[in-house]
Amino acid sequence: MTAQTKKRGAGESGNGGIATALAGFVSNNEDLGPIVRHSFESGKPEALFHNLRGIAKRKEVEIEELCRLHYEEFILAVDELRGVLVDADGLKAALSGENLRLQEVASALLLKLDELLELYAANKNLGEALATLKIILQITSLCQVCNRDIAGGKFHTALKTLELIEKDYLQNIPLKPLKNVVQKQIPMMKLYIEKKVSGEFNEWLVYIRKFAMEIGQASIRQASLDRQKDEGMRARQREAEECSRVGFDEHAYALDVEYIDEESTLEFDLTPVYRAYNIHICLGLGEKFREYYCSNRLMQLNLDMQISTAQPFLESHQHFLAQVAGFFIVEDRVLRTAEGLLSESQVETMWEASISKVTTILEEQFTRMDAANHHLLVKDYVSLLAATMKKYGYQATSLLEVLEKNRGRYHELLVSDCRKQIQAVFAKDSYERMVIKKENEYNMNVTALQLEPIQVVPDLPYVAPFSSSVPGVCRIVRSFIEDLVSYLSYGVMMNSYDVVKRYLDKLLIEVLNDGLLKSIHSGSLEIAQLVQIAGNIATLERSCDTFLMHAAQLCGLPKRLLEKPHSGLTARAVLKASQNAAFNGLITLANSKIDEFMLLLTSINWTAEEAPEHANDYMNEVLIYLDMVVSTAQPVLPREILFKVVSGALSHISDSIITVILSDRVKRFNVNAVAGIDIDLRLLEEFAEDRFHSTGLSDLRKQTSFKDCLVEIRQLTNLLLSNQPESFMNSAIREKNYGSLDQKKVAIICDKFRDAPDSLFGSLSSRNMVQNARKKSLDVLKRRLKDFS
Repeated sequence: MTAQTKKRGAGESGNGGIATALAGFVSNNEDLGPIVRHSFESGKPEALFHNLRGIAKRKEVEIEELCRLHYEEFILAVDELRGVLVDADGLKAALSGENLRLQEVASALLLKLDELLELYAANKNLGEALATLKIILQITSLCQVCNRDIAGGKFHTALKTLELIEKDYLQNIPLKPLKNVVQKQIPMMKLYIEKKVSGEFNEWLVYIRKFAMEIGQASIRQASLDRQKDEGMRARQREAEECSRVGFDEHAYALDVEYIDEESTLEFDLTPVYRAYNIHICLGLGEKFREYYCSNRLMQLNLDMQISTAQPFLESHQHFLAQVAGFFIVEDRVLRTAEGLLSESQVETMWEASISKVTTILEEQFTRMDAANHHLLVKDYVSLLAATMKKYGYQATSLLEVLEKNRGRYHELLVSDCRKQIQAVFAKDSYERMVIKKENEYNMNVTALQLEPIQVVPDLPYVAPFSSSVPGVCRIVRSFIEDLVSYLSYGVMMNSYDVVKRYLDKLLIEVLNDGLLKSIHSGSLEIAQLVQIAGNIATLERSCDTFLMHAAQLCGLPKRLLEKPHSGLTARAVLKASQNAAFNGLITLANSKIDEFMLLLTSINWTAEEAPEHANDYMNEVLIYLDMVVSTAQPVLPREILFKVVSGALSHISDSIITVILSDRVKRFNVNAVAGIDIDLRLLEEFAEDRFHSTGLSDLRKQTSFKDCLVEIRQLTNLLLSNQPESFMNSAIREKNYGSLDQKKVAIICDKFRDAPDSLFGSLSSRNMVQNARKKSLDVLKRRLKDFS
């Protein structure tokens, strides 16, 4: 009894120890294996299970408590977040309302400010008018003394007479009433003379404002002629440089008298200005007249700076800019000839203010224009304005800077126009080789675009290697280059070739190449169309050098600089990659079309009673299609690509036949069906061998011919028709005659193959002995293939 009690106490203490150890192991994430092993070894797993259940229950309670605590915090966080969202929406609405109220208040204040400025200007004008009227009222009596001189328009003489009266006679007049009358009449006569010359000057102001536009137009037209002369001179200089690289040209230094001409300018009359200014100086009012002249001319300038809203800026920009040019050409003449009337600082201040307003107007109008040709028209006239004003000593850099800032916008519009034009060209193209029947058509579509290296017109009709979209695209690209060079010329940038090259690369890659890729991947093209697209890309790739040469010529870059390495376009490599994509698409399209014909392969009789005498229908369709592919691709594609397309199609045919035989659609087949496949292969091999030589691919001396692409199905057919098929397991014979065959595929095919057709009287055939021998050999092959697998 004592021993049993001690044993039971030890067991209970052991269970308590297991519970403690188990709890420690679980809390420390340690391995429970030793405790479990000990429990089972001691024969008391129930205590272990009891403790594990207890731990599990405690953990479940802890998990539930933890989930409850975090769930409440999550709900509080969500509620707080929703409150924040509501506050954010309220703050957003408040900010929006404040913004609207601020805009309303600011708009009203701006209107009030404009009204205040107008009142200030009107007040100034009224003050000057009142001062002038006061002077005019004093001058009316002076005309009675100098009536004869004034009637004859000799105002300077009349003023000399009045001066003589004032100095020599006025103080000596004995009669005070007469003295008083003369004293009153002299200021009045001076005022009359001032009024008279001021009237003539005002008439001149009206005349010169109307005539300023013609002055500006004539000067800008002269700047255009000077630019054409410079361009012609540079063109002849480049031609002479190119000739000097080849040899001396006797015409390179000939004098062209056509360009020896004096500069034509439009004359205008400044006599009223000179006369009014001299009279006012004699009257001691020179400063007043200077102010009067500046204020009136400034008002005229402000009127000239207001563009018309009744017509588009594209129609009015020439009149607007010519008016500004005419105004400052007149001011330049006045500054140089009417000494003291204007100062250089005054003219410079007016010019800076005006050019700032002009640049603001141009920036605003450029942002509104949505056509690249509109930008170009305005740009050309602005650059001519800058050249004209620079000739008269004005700083016009800000005008050119506006054009430079607008270059990105112009390029976007120009690329957009080109994208639409190129898309239209691609949409109209049927992707058939272009047939040119007339010489003028050849010159327009080939020679002018330099699409052929030989400039001699070939025999007509001429079948071009490209379709109608290629000349259209080339014209669009050349027009893009010309418009871009035209925009960049005579601007801030001296060397525009690098910019043109970068933009040309962007056009060819992002517009032309993307359009070609969309056509290639559209999935709606026939094989002939895809072949023609590949040929078109080859022509366009070669034209990249022509485009670059055209850009260099327009930018005045010598040809020798283009001969340096790394001077070509990146687009050429991109187009080459797109051409490879077209080739891959061509191969995929050809194989997919062949797959349609190969579907007929499953409909043939695989267990025919007799061997067929002719090829199966699917093979006739395949041969017709392959002949069409070769005849279409041969004149357009390079021979390497032609080989790749045709060899890929033949390999695909071979793989397709084997795939059909391996598939579940063919449960079994006999030797007659194999004989039919053999007839199909002979026709296909004959076609492959003929086209390999007729297309000139044999001259490439490739290690693989078209016929070699059919080697797998040929070896399989030979094996199935062999009298000793078991020889396949001979490694030497297999390497020599069946090296392309896979043993696993052969095993599957042999399981389906029946040497003789299923016939009730098949055993009575005269070929029974041969068939039995072949069948035995085939059975041996099947067993050995199974053993091998």
